[in-house]
Amino acid sequence: MRLLMLGGTEFVGRAVTEAALAQGWQVTVFHRGRHEAPPGAAVLQGDRTAPEGLAALGTGEWDAVVDTWSWAPSAVRDTARLLAGRAGRYVYVSSASVYEHPKAAGLGEEAPLVAGDPAAGDVPYAEAKRGGELAAEESFGPDGSVFARAGLIAGPYENVGRLPWWLSRIARGGPVLAPGPHGLPLQYIDPRDLAAWILHAVEAGLSGPYNMISRSGHATMGELLEACVRVTGAAAELRWTDPAEILAAGIEPWTELPFWVPPGSEYHDTLHRTGVEKAYAAGLRCRPVAETVADTWDWLRSIGGRAPQRPDRPLLRLSPEKEAKVLGTS
Repeated sequence: MRLLMLGGTEFVGRAVTEAALAQGWQVTVFHRGRHEAPPGAAVLQGDRTAPEGLAALGTGEWDAVVDTWSWAPSAVRDTARLLAGRAGRYVYVSSASVYEHPKAAGLGEEAPLVAGDPAAGDVPYAEAKRGGELAAEESFGPDGSVFARAGLIAGPYENVGRLPWWLSRIARGGPVLAPGPHGLPLQYIDPRDLAAWILHAVEAGLSGPYNMISRSGHATMGELLEACVRVTGAAAELRWTDPAEILAAGIEPWTELPFWVPPGSEYHDTLHRTGVEKAYAAGLRCRPVAETVADTWDWLRSIGGRAPQRPDRPLLRLSPEKEAKVLGTS
């Protein structure tokens, strides 16, 4: 298989590139040259936001294109138009954010969508991802486009700061604010499992939207944090704290305590109770949380313990001062 990977040097794009190379695919990575492409990939350079930035893609044919673009939908539109007729399938890594918020628990791909415009410039994230979907479908049609609507993504190469933050915090040891309840069900996907499904979708000729995330409860908050304690070997004490106490302290779910949103809230239903049976029926498989955590810790140590951070995403972390105040250790 001949794959054109738009991006391919960080997080999900890198996972897709490495998975395709491991399967013996011929992979071409198109990127801006800010990071090294995985060994074995052919490289084309260009900037999709610059005039004539797609010039390097003017020739060539591929069996599939994978695109992780998260900004102006017009960039997806321009790329898809250029590649139409020279690529067999366009896989757009979209987001569960394309669904109207709040989303009722258990809804799958039939849930209502936000508006999107394939010709739009800079728009909010949800509208950008929906516009990107429409842009891909505009040129490749409903039968030639795939929308991998990823939820929370956590694992090696993460540049958003969720799992790396928890690992780094727990590695420091001492009392750790553990947001309860212990059995709170989570949904997330390891980028390598997302990558494996994308390659399967190309080979199987799949099309349309799929929610790319584990089943709700694939892991719990307790299983996630206890796995972090085990792999770091830290002298950390998880202090499970009632959600009401956390909220009363002014701590923001999700942003100050990554992964966590309080049970019973519309946010938990939206983020951690999504219907995913269509994706599982189409081959999605998710590895155990212990494996994701261990491999992320190994990767984090291999790069000196400091994860990269996307400049367009906010820092996700709880300050030591806020944590100590809730735990009574300040």
